[in-house]
Amino acid sequence: MTASPEVQKSIEEVYTKLQGASDCTSLLKKHLTKDVVAKNKSKKTRLGATLLDVIQSGGENLDSGVGIYAPDAESYTLFSDLFNPVIEEYHNGFKATDTQPAIDLGEKNVGDLTDLDPEGKFIVSTRIRCGRSLQGYPFNPCLSETNYKMMETRMKEIFSSITDPELKGTYYPLTGMDEETKKKLIADHFLFKEGDRFLKAANANRYWPNGRGIFHNEKKTFLVWVNEEDHLRIISMQNGGNVGEVLGRLIKGLNLVAVKAPFARHPRLGWLTFCPTNLGTTVRASVHIKLPKISAKDDFKKICSDMKLQIRGIHGEHSESKEGIYDISNKQRLGLTEYQAVRQMYDGVKKLIELEKAAA
Repeated sequence: MTASPEVQKSIEEVYTKLQGASDCTSLLKKHLTKDVVAKNKSKKTRLGATLLDVIQSGGENLDSGVGIYAPDAESYTLFSDLFNPVIEEYHNGFKATDTQPAIDLGEKNVGDLTDLDPEGKFIVSTRIRCGRSLQGYPFNPCLSETNYKMMETRMKEIFSSITDPELKGTYYPLTGMDEETKKKLIADHFLFKEGDRFLKAANANRYWPNGRGIFHNEKKTFLVWVNEEDHLRIISMQNGGNVGEVLGRLIKGLNLVAVKAPFARHPRLGWLTFCPTNLGTTVRASVHIKLPKISAKDDFKKICSDMKLQIRGIHGEHSESKEGIYDISNKQRLGLTEYQAVRQMYDGVKKLIELEKAAA
């Protein structure tokens, strides 16, 4: 299969636009070389995805940090000339010859992750999430409306069969959602909105809100987002800093879904996701934490970066901090096990609390 002349022309136009944008510093601009364009502009996956699908978000949003998405699983292999160097740079030197380690969710180590902030002085809340793609379905933007609805139906069946008292709850479809439910989910910060401009440009918002929804348990500590950015975002969260409890619940919920809905996994890249920053473990373990003293210091970002931690504002990516409260998470998701990803955040946050206590 070959990309049409129009698509190939559009790919060349994105390349020219990126090269001419002096303020653009994305990994896409860095690694989409003339040679990569020449070798890949005519390629097409079995599901019809082209290099344009991969690069269109970063081409439209010149302030992107990464700028590429995978429209289907095959894209990671077919367009490896672009994906491999981006993955290597983002994921701490994970080379094209490296392989994601075997799965270790950390079942045996949950007890080691004791409460990071037993007095409740620093950590507001803890959250661990992972992304999963269902086997047999493409990613955005290759999903049809029927695909979205079929995946939602499958997940609703799984949610309604949950009997575990800690995990059982209610599924709220976005289609036809009444105002009262909407207000309740917004108040709990559970409702995801139609994708941001980065996802919109990647064609991730088609047929909205069909096939999308939110499941949460009765205690509001276990959530599953259906068809937001990835097919599934599985989330465990609670107030305070007890990372072990949060991880234990995530593992239980994840295993419960996996038994009935096999996930897509790549022999080299691990769990597959729409965005290459989430490959491998797909684990993002984070805390909302008050660090007014050390966050005011000039080297705060460097301190976090050296510990492989990512800093965001409390309202997610591309947002600012409020009153010295930050969202701190592990940056690396590929080339280490799921447990090691959680541990990266845990050890780093432990150190940050020590530094905050010691700060004048």
